[in-house]
Amino acid sequence: MPALRPSPIAPTVDFDKDGVQHGFLRLPYSRDDSAWGSVMIPVCVIRNGKGPTALLTGGNHGDEYEGPLALYDLARTLDPKDVAGTVIIVPAMNYPAFRAGTRTSPIDKGNMNRSFPGRPDGTVTEKIADYFQRDLLPRADIVFDFHSGGKTLDFVPFCAAHTLPDKAQEEKAFAAVEAFSAPFSMRMTEIDAVGMYDTAAEAMGKVFVTTELGGGGTSRAETVRIARRGVVNVLRHAGIVDGAVEKSQTQWLDMPSGGCFAFAEDDGMIETMVDLGETVEEGQVVARVHSTGRTGNAPREIKARLSGLLAARHFPGLVKAGDCAAVIGVLVP
Repeated sequence: MPALRPSPIAPTVDFDKDGVQHGFLRLPYSRDDSAWGSVMIPVCVIRNGKGPTALLTGGNHGDEYEGPLALYDLARTLDPKDVAGTVIIVPAMNYPAFRAGTRTSPIDKGNMNRSFPGRPDGTVTEKIADYFQRDLLPRADIVFDFHSGGKTLDFVPFCAAHTLPDKAQEEKAFAAVEAFSAPFSMRMTEIDAVGMYDTAAEAMGKVFVTTELGGGGTSRAETVRIARRGVVNVLRHAGIVDGAVEKSQTQWLDMPSGGCFAFAEDDGMIETMVDLGETVEEGQVVARVHSTGRTGNAPREIKARLSGLLAARHFPGLVKAGDCAAVIGVLVP
């Protein structure tokens, strides 16, 4: 197999230099309005000697804001004297999508979290994914990627990690989830993990932690507070930042199977029958889809396939067939 060409991305920071550096991951991007233009992805490196490395990212999807708010703030305020090791902060990983306020890139419609391992000669999104895959992930000991529901989903605020074949790796990830101390902590299952940043990091043996904090294409004061406190907690837990973890009570949830997901089978107007955080029983109606093409049609019911807590719901008032309508998390005693 021929060797991959080098990444076209050039960092303007030195990842091995002590102190605080604010710069860019510069990706050449020739376009109509800038023949020799670039995508300039903000990056911050805070380093103080030898020690573990944390790679912190937000804006993997461009319409999710708790992560960028927490990480731009952390990049501005974290004192290197409090650091033992290295903290790499990329507040808006898919920067073109972040600037557009869209889930996917307006340049190539690329979904960053379905583009790994990426390609150095691919689309803009694939080139960014390739740089993370080959240059940034290998540097990291712990990887924290912030997510929220974006414009189409809303979640109870939780921190999460995945069930993994390597139980030692899994145990480290769930210990970091517990340290984050969100109101909810999730043993998470993905519908399809192919191409995900999560999968790329875990395949390298990294401790990978993520969140879902609210949604609706905006942020709330509560969820931003959770993000800011939680990411510092994780850095303290990892021994990278000085100080004690500020723990608070968390309720553990599990996603034991695909039965946690409920999907709309019709287009229409969705009526949520259960609010986020409320408990549901197997077979209970969690949402109804009303036909809007004519009057007189009874709504189609969407029922929970297992008992638990409503952890996520479809956010916009209109729904399309195939949209995720609800996610049930099973309460862990």
